[in-house]
Amino acid sequence: MADDMGYECLGSNGSLSYHTPELDKMAVSGIRFTQCFSQPLCTPSRVKIMTGRYNFKNYIDFGYLDVKEKTFGNILRDAGYQTLVAGKWQLNGVNTNIPGNQDQNRPHHFGFDEYCLWWFTGRGPRYANPTISDNGKIMNTTIDDYGPDLVSDYIVDFIERKKNQPFFVYYPMILVHSPFQPTPDSPEWKDPGRRMEDDPKYFKDMVAYTDKVVAKINNKLQELGLAENTMVIFTGDNGTHTSIVTETENGTYPGGKGQLQENGIHVPMVVKWPAAERNGYVSHDLVEFSDFLPTFSEAANQELPENIDGKSFLNLMKNKPFTPRDAVFIHYYPRTSKVSDRNGCIVRSTRYKLYQDGRFYDLESDPWEEYPLFYHDLDQATKEHYQSLQAELDSRPLWDFSKPRQLSKK
Repeated sequence: MADDMGYECLGSNGSLSYHTPELDKMAVSGIRFTQCFSQPLCTPSRVKIMTGRYNFKNYIDFGYLDVKEKTFGNILRDAGYQTLVAGKWQLNGVNTNIPGNQDQNRPHHFGFDEYCLWWFTGRGPRYANPTISDNGKIMNTTIDDYGPDLVSDYIVDFIERKKNQPFFVYYPMILVHSPFQPTPDSPEWKDPGRRMEDDPKYFKDMVAYTDKVVAKINNKLQELGLAENTMVIFTGDNGTHTSIVTETENGTYPGGKGQLQENGIHVPMVVKWPAAERNGYVSHDLVEFSDFLPTFSEAANQELPENIDGKSFLNLMKNKPFTPRDAVFIHYYPRTSKVSDRNGCIVRSTRYKLYQDGRFYDLESDPWEEYPLFYHDLDQATKEHYQSLQAELDSRPLWDFSKPRQLSKK
């Protein structure tokens, strides 16, 4: 799961700005999803994807995952998988000084046998000379060490060690989040004095390096003879940073991280799973981040925890009878101590989008949400469908949102 990489960043999704041959190969030879949706920001997405539950049920604050929650790590470890989380953690509550934020065993509590994590009980640099915790011990690093390399090296070593057992790796990547700095493949990396340089021009190199890291993992699976029956899923935790503008086959596409508009929540998703025999398939069905946990649970023949909101898409990948979800639901309140005009809720189908404050858009004709539809412009079937979805939305606790939640009847 890349950090801050929106849908538009993959060549297979129409990008003209970046080099992503490995991910494009996965999209062509595996399954490409065109309608995958995250939360607009990192911690809300991480809490949702790990627990299979909407944020209004279990989101406490930014940078924290409630210790009462059960994650896909717990489920797969209980199923007999060897489990690893490696990459960006940001879930102990360091930012908000929540009690227990120095707990070295928190990843174990959430179901992971091993961990190799940045932003664990402290922050520090993430790229050159990174601060990374290897199962509770801070790695000795220098300016010559690159965080994404250390983490991905740990992953391929874990796969090597666990090759004769079922294993599950959750890889919330460090790339491509700001600061935008040189990678070891950037010419500027040759000068140690420039490795901490922050400039959006390096975003292109960072996307390419993300692709390179994915190739490293896929190549290890191939080398060990594990690729055929290993499910590899790539996605992103939210839209691209707002300082980044991407050229695509459909024109210029600005990053929308932190926003409920499409460029804040529409993320790439490709699946490499040769055993599923679904090669070259493009899915236009809706998938949201609550769907990953039930999918993994079904794949491992495990019962779902109670109060799960997600819907398994395992049968879709296996080309078996599958009924897609009608809509995705996003409840977004990233910092519970602050009120922001970016807070809100949406219900989105494959075509229409309803905001909690009543705004309603036809994304097919208005992808940038410039022209809200009015109630009298809708056909009766659409009215009835969205009234039922709105009723579902209105039944959920929305903290202190004050705007009326109703379709405009102007």
